[in-house]
Amino acid sequence: MTYQEIQEQTARALEELLAASRMHSGDIFIVGCSTSEVMGQHIGKGSSVEAARAIYDGLYPALHARGIFLAAQCCEHLNRAVIVERAALPTGTEICNVVPQLHAGGAFAMTVYQNASEPVAVESIRAAGGMDIGDTLIGMHLRSVAVPVRISVKEIGFAHLVCARTRPKFIGGARAVYDSALIGGEIARTE
Repeated sequence: MTYQEIQEQTARALEELLAASRMHSGDIFIVGCSTSEVMGQHIGKGSSVEAARAIYDGLYPALHARGIFLAAQCCEHLNRAVIVERAALPTGTEICNVVPQLHAGGAFAMTVYQNASEPVAVESIRAAGGMDIGDTLIGMHLRSVAVPVRISVKEIGFAHLVCARTRPKFIGGARAVYDSALIGGEIARTE
């Protein structure tokens, strides 16, 4: 598996996910990434800055062109904190003081931090969608309601890939009428 192939798989997966997710400019896209898993090793045992860069290069241009902020979930050693551009956060959001490293945050979070204009760390975030590359458990950083998105790309490198989008909560019960433009998929209605 070459780094070019990893970049191409990532870009293809992102395009499919964005086509299904209806994300907007200003939204946050969360990525949890085990570069160890991408390279065919056990999570946390073979971090790769080169793989992280390939994934970043497969994601950032398309997200940036759409005005979507890239956020990176750190590894468990930083309690899965998130690295994101300060501009993505509402005024007054409490930030944390940490700079991700290869074995404390992870290669991907480190890469996002190094390439951001004004990177900050936060304990949690509510992203509109994201990718979990290597079973890193991004669900804690997605808005309610998370919806899995099935795409043709099942792995990046050797890492299992899970994609998700979010949708607004349905409220109101049986009498409610919903805006299908906010859903991004079919709704099963009961009579």
